[in-house]
Amino acid sequence: MKVLTVVGARPQFVKAAAVSQALGSAGIQECLVHTGQHYDHAMSQVFFDELGMQPPARNLGVGSASHGAQTAAMLSGIEQAILEEKPDWVLTYGDTNSTLAGALAAVKLHVPTAHVEAGLRSYNRRMPEEINRVATDAISDLLLAPTESAEHTLLQEGIPQSCIRMVGDVMADTARIFGDKAQQRTLILRDLDLTPGKYALATVHRAENTDDPERLRTIVSDLVGFTSDMPVVLPLHPRTRAALARENMLERAERTLRIIQPAGYLDMLMLERHAALIITDSGGVQKEAYFFRVPCVTMRTETEWVELVATGWNRLAPPERPGSVLEAARHALGTRGAESQLYGDGHASERIAAALSSAVPR
Repeated sequence: MKVLTVVGARPQFVKAAAVSQALGSAGIQECLVHTGQHYDHAMSQVFFDELGMQPPARNLGVGSASHGAQTAAMLSGIEQAILEEKPDWVLTYGDTNSTLAGALAAVKLHVPTAHVEAGLRSYNRRMPEEINRVATDAISDLLLAPTESAEHTLLQEGIPQSCIRMVGDVMADTARIFGDKAQQRTLILRDLDLTPGKYALATVHRAENTDDPERLRTIVSDLVGFTSDMPVVLPLHPRTRAALARENMLERAERTLRIIQPAGYLDMLMLERHAALIITDSGGVQKEAYFFRVPCVTMRTETEWVELVATGWNRLAPPERPGSVLEAARHALGTRGAESQLYGDGHASERIAAALSSAVPR
């Protein structure tokens, strides 16, 4: 059996690292296609290096563009890869343009497609990620759900039970596999002169925040305000750096926040594990905060990871008015949510490999 895996963004590289190991152990051949959605060294290649992954068999080199242009270029490249590789399955992850392009290319060529993290919903159709999730689930043959609530959502949307597998969350696998490696290998805390439990970690990258000057201004102002409580470390995404420069906010941010280059995966795990608080707009970082039992504030109006809010590990703080993020951060600091195992036992990857081996496409 051959699986063609489509990845294009940092979280997908990490998940694919765990699943690729499981596919190999199950005797499944894999062709890894990197769309190039995240295309500079700090945002992609360093992840392959750190995670010990083989270089992608194909790199489409699409890069940044409008949603339509980017997705179209990916669709063309993935279609060509499918025609040449002739896989039995196309495997997609998450909710990016790469995800949707992979699923569309496969279904148009009548190749079965499987979706990791199926069934997640924010119910905000203004988010391009939500459209990607819904569309990918609608056309995929095998829906690999990370939680019971995601499985329930798919059933409510009319997906047949026979097409759904509740496998658990691959990110629990990656935290298990790579968390200890980060503890042993990374020197990021020493290099930044950080004391465990005495700093906050922030990440900002979503277009709804970076492309809205008022929301971005609120985020910067509130993060700066929180530095009176403790240092705030901000690994700066290229999109966010460009937006800050465009809105003349970069100098203020650099003067007060501990701005660093985008962190490698192991460095990021180390920063997350030892932070007193995480402030983010990332879906993946919300979960990693939970795996390390660090309180989290999410700068969005909603989250696809509703369990984290329900159990008290995460709180929503949309940056719609000055002080909103700062207030939530101060309330979250020092808190703990309910003890629980929300995302499985850390062996979702093996279940995904088994599902691909046994599933019959609809």
